[in-house]
Amino acid sequence: MYSDKRPGLSAPFLLKLSLSLGLVMGMSLGHAQSKVQNYPDRTVRMVVPLTTGSGADIAGRVVAKSLAETWKQSVIIENRPGAGGLIGTGVVVNAEPDGYTLLVQSASYAANPAIYKKLPYDPLKSLVDVAILGQTPYVMITAADGPYQNIRDLVIAAKSKPGEITFASAGVGSSTHLAAEYFNQLMGVKLIHVPYKGSPEAIQDTMSGRTAFYMAPLDTAIGQLKGGKVRALGVTSKNRNAAVPDIPSVAEQGYANFEIGLWFGVWAPAATPPAIVKKINQDINQAMQDPEVKTAYETKGIKATPMSPAEFGKFVREEMAKYQKIAKEANIEPQ
Repeated sequence: MYSDKRPGLSAPFLLKLSLSLGLVMGMSLGHAQSKVQNYPDRTVRMVVPLTTGSGADIAGRVVAKSLAETWKQSVIIENRPGAGGLIGTGVVVNAEPDGYTLLVQSASYAANPAIYKKLPYDPLKSLVDVAILGQTPYVMITAADGPYQNIRDLVIAAKSKPGEITFASAGVGSSTHLAAEYFNQLMGVKLIHVPYKGSPEAIQDTMSGRTAFYMAPLDTAIGQLKGGKVRALGVTSKNRNAAVPDIPSVAEQGYANFEIGLWFGVWAPAATPPAIVKKINQDINQAMQDPEVKTAYETKGIKATPMSPAEFGKFVREEMAKYQKIAKEANIEPQ
């Protein structure tokens, strides 16, 4: 017959063990709560995987300034461009999930999975959706002294010279790339893609006439537009934008079904405490009410559209599906 003769654990010992474990757990919980309550207690880094002057960079800097005043801590913008945004995104994916390293990216975050066969991270699992910074239309720009006066001129020229006319983008797989491909699809034209490192570079070459047009985020090109350095063919929102009321929409020029927009958001590394994600989200949404942020946004043509983390997550996934559809219909083979 089996008999276990090991000494049993006494009741006093079990009581002491239970109390000790309870104390340790209580201290750990208290420490975690303290970290959330005191967040942030040092500099917060916002990584923008695009060049300085890009759409996400502009929106990120406006909001970072407001957050720094609210948090009484430095909030720095660090530009890490390259590979369609993958380099900077990877920096945040591999950062400590403590809320002190955040990603500020454009709709390219949702567009990348449609272009790249193997991303160095999982866009649905490696990062957590935090907040949307705002939305803006693209503005189709061309050289101020170029041959195209409006959308119709460009479409006619493209149809007469299939595969000859070029368009710029802020990188392969960027939202500006797929927005232009969407335009090509709806217009039934075939154009040649010329990718650049970012919006400033794409604007510069379009301004000089090296490419026929660039689907520029409105906030990145508004200075050149108002300075007469480029010509606007149309904004991609259904209606005109209040920041540039004289520029007609593509839709009102006889292409009623055309509409596509750009947005900017914030992400944190996976496993970032939900309470910290919630706090960042609430503080960003509050920043949207800051008079300085409102004025800067209005000047740049950005519209604040606050969302909760859950709402933003749902929105991002819908955008991913949209860009997958655009890439598929454009017969773009994932790289």
